Formats: sequence, C-alpha cells, structure tokens
Amino acid sequence: MNQPTRLDVRGLSTSFATDDGRIQAVADVSFSVLPGQTMALVGESGSGKSVTSLSLMGLHAKTSQAVVEGEAWFTQRDGRRVNLLALDAASLRALRGNEMAMIFQEPMTSLNPVLSVGEQIAEAVRMHLGMVRRAAWAQALRMLELVEIPAAARRIDEYPHQLSGGMRQRVMIALAMSCNPTLLIADEPTTALDVTIQAQILALMGRLQKETGMSMLFVTHNLGVVAQYADAVAVMYAGRIVESAPVHELFASPKHPYTRGLLACLPGVARQRRQAGGARSKLVAIAGQVSSPLSPPPGCAFAPRCPLSHAGCVAQMPELLPPSGARRVRCIESEAGVAA
Repeated sequence: MNQPTRLDVRGLSTSFATDDGRIQAVADVSFSVLPGQTMALVGESGSGKSVTSLSLMGLHAKTSQAVVEGEAWFTQRDGRRVNLLALDAASLRALRGNEMAMIFQEPMTSLNPVLSVGEQIAEAVRMHLGMVRRAAWAQALRMLELVEIPAAARRIDEYPHQLSGGMRQRVMIALAMSCNPTLLIADEPTTALDVTIQAQILALMGRLQKETGMSMLFVTHNLGVVAQYADAVAVMYAGRIVESAPVHELFASPKHPYTRGLLACLPGVARQRRQAGGARSKLVAIAGQVSSPLSPPPGCAFAPRCPLSHAGCVAQMPELLPPSGARRVRCIESEAGVAA
C-alpha cells in the first residue's frame, strides 16, 4: 500500500516575462514529500530551487507575470487534498502561514522593518487562529522562547534591525511555526550565517520537526547539510530535476554526471581520495556555467559541461526514469535512466 503524501508535485513548470521574451525557469518538476519527511532540493544557484518553492506558495511578484502550470497536491490536516496551483488567491492565503509556511533565505528583507518581531508573529496568529490580541501576544512570546531567543520577554518588543542575523533567523522560524504548519518550506535558511549559528539553527529546525511531525522541503546548495538532515534528495539543474533518491543512496551511488560533479566538489571527498592514495586530492570544479534560460541548449541541459556527453545527449531531452519510485535519473548514460 502506498504511503500517503503531504505534498505531491506533478509536472510543475514556471515561466516569466522578460524584455527578450518568456523564459522557462522551471520545467516538468515532479517530487513527493511524505508526512514527517525532509525532502531536499539541491543544485547550483539559478537551477530553479527557489522558483519551485515560490511557485508552490504562490508568492511570485505580479510584475514578473509568472505562468505556473502543473499540479501540486497538498494534504491538509483534515485529510482533504487540494491542488495548490489551482486555488484562488483567498484560499491560498488561508493556507499560507497556517497549514504551510516558508522560511526565507534573507530574514532582514523578509521581516517588516517597521513592526516589532512580536507584533509580526502575533499578527499571523490572530489572522489564522482567530486569537484575541492578548492571547496572540502570549503565543508570540511562547514561540520566541521555543526557538531559544535569549531574553524573549524583552526581545519581543524589538525591531528586526536590533537583532543579530542568527536571532532574525530564529524569529523567521518562530513566525513560520506559530500556527503549527504541517509543511515547512525552508529556502536557504542558513545562507548568511556563520557555521556555528548555522549548526544551531539546523539543530533547532530538526528538533521542532521531531516535536511537531511536520514535513519539510529544504532548499539548499549545501550538500553537507543535506547529508546530515535530509531523508530524500532531488537534484535540480537548469530548471529540471536530474536525479532523485533517498539521501544515503544518492551519496553512496550517484547516477547522474551532474550529481557526481557536485559530490566531487565536497572537501570530504577530496580528503578521502588523498587518504586512499589517489592521484587527485584537490577539490574538483564542474567546468563551464549553467546555460541561459533564454537560449537553452538542445537536448540535455548539462551536455555542454558533461564529460560523458555524445551526439545522443543533444538529440532530445532525456526523461526522468523510471516514471515513479524513490530512485530516478534523467540521463541516457545511466542504467537507471535507460527506458525499457
């Protein structure tokens, strides 16, 4: 019997209007997040990770003239399933911050600079949980204490600019968790933090996830974090998923050349080669750059940078095969990616 999903994304595609024409930022993205699971979306900057998360939340700027297609089936607390991409603005707004929430990668620009952090949390609680002002303020204080803000009773009246980067990120987590969401989307939540604060924030998110049982879609380029905190991984390149697998399988046996290249860039891999007496102990870089979405190459988008590419790679875009399952890859050179 198939395990129920918290989020089931099918064929998500997003394009934007530019002066040079529409660009396809995300194309045919499909993945599932199970209840209580952490799914990581990884890839270089510009691979479509953040666009995917913003498409699911319906948060693209109106000026971008975004066109979002496909399906994203979300299972609510009461068991009802809704297609996020087909909801009207009011219905989607009722879900955001309530049953699904998002932590943005830069809290200084995501928090309102003219409202105290307590008022921002309390506002979300009043809107979604219907609490009166006094109860909402008490809930805001509880959330700040839950995310281990020092002297929370004093900090609740402070403004974002008065807090350090680590504390602002804790406030973002408190805001996202204030209504006990069943799905949390974390978009590069530790990018601007030093490694010590990063470890504290990730440990905090892991603890909150265990306590609440929420699912998490973790958007990052940090494979070290993925190895430690994720249950499953989807690797994105040029707007498409090129490989998806349980985290231990992907790190033990990457199938796609791009995934292998990403893993080869890790310092730990270089150390292992050196300890094993390998000829190469320096970090390996992936040659070339991600192609422009305005002029994508024919066939496989990674072909211009791939050491295994040949004429067949540029003939047509490989499919993500098999069509379903925990392990899939988009590469005609991989055994897992060869059509039956």
